[in-house]
Amino acid sequence: MAWDIEKKIYRKIKKYKNIVIARHTGPDPDAIASQIALRDSIKLTFPEKKVIAVGAGVSKFKKYGLLDKSDFEEFSNALLIITDVPTMERVDGIDGLNYAEIIKIDHHPCEKKIANLELVDDTSSSACQLITELILNTNLKINQNIASNLFLGIVSDSDRFLIAYTTIKTFKIVTKLLEKSGIDFVNLYDKLYERPINEIKFHGYLSENLEFTENGLAYIEITPEILKNYGVDTATPSNMINDFNYIKDVLVWTFITYDEKNNIYKINIRSRGPIINEIAAKYNGGGHKFASGARTNKESDIPKLIKDLDDTCKKYQKSISE
Repeated sequence: MAWDIEKKIYRKIKKYKNIVIARHTGPDPDAIASQIALRDSIKLTFPEKKVIAVGAGVSKFKKYGLLDKSDFEEFSNALLIITDVPTMERVDGIDGLNYAEIIKIDHHPCEKKIANLELVDDTSSSACQLITELILNTNLKINQNIASNLFLGIVSDSDRFLIAYTTIKTFKIVTKLLEKSGIDFVNLYDKLYERPINEIKFHGYLSENLEFTENGLAYIEITPEILKNYGVDTATPSNMINDFNYIKDVLVWTFITYDEKNNIYKINIRSRGPIINEIAAKYNGGGHKFASGARTNKESDIPKLIKDLDDTCKKYQKSISE
């Protein structure tokens, strides 16, 4: 089935002269890497096509490649490909685009069908895993730069192959990617994990100030003042949340970051057992069972969210003790 969809996606890519590739707002390495890798693969395969990757840039992710700026005047009736995003509401950078068809490539649980053609697999480790499969199973071309981005996206979203939705298939695909490209994957880890001193200090602040409940919830609210004090942006906490796995007696942990510029609370949630995406959905979010996010502009939602997560931890502890 996936093979058939991949062939259909390739035929759509081959058909359109103008292609726009987008991903979700507040991108992580998987979102950026999947978007740029797919753009570069299509351009390498079809040099005559106009292919752009759009959305707000994040300075720390420039190492994956630069995004494109366009007023979309020359992209009438384009093919829009969205990666790493389940709903149109979270797609970044497509305002004013006149597109003819949509293709979705995503590894989150499917909330509803939004595209003409969808490659969705919530058992996949990442969007980069799906795009790696797409490239390897079609005539799309690859080079070392594209392969490096795909590898980094897979490693990042699987948290170095530690998260539960890493499968034997993930390792097989990564092996094929490494064999085909010959990239120096060991040295790529510096690109993914190297951090400036101020981020290390901020990491220490998170460790010192996490609050814990007796039911196994850990949480922290991060204000604009704290971000300014450490010289980090609102995306930094979300890129650190996986570092707090394996804390004894913690079942669920959440970072709640207030984005002053956009007047919104950005919420990242992780779990070691309780299902959390249903709670995230209550607060304009969603995601995987054990890795989700949400956004709200209501300060009153924050204590409600914390209580919901704490109650979920309590119910989970009771269920496993029975």
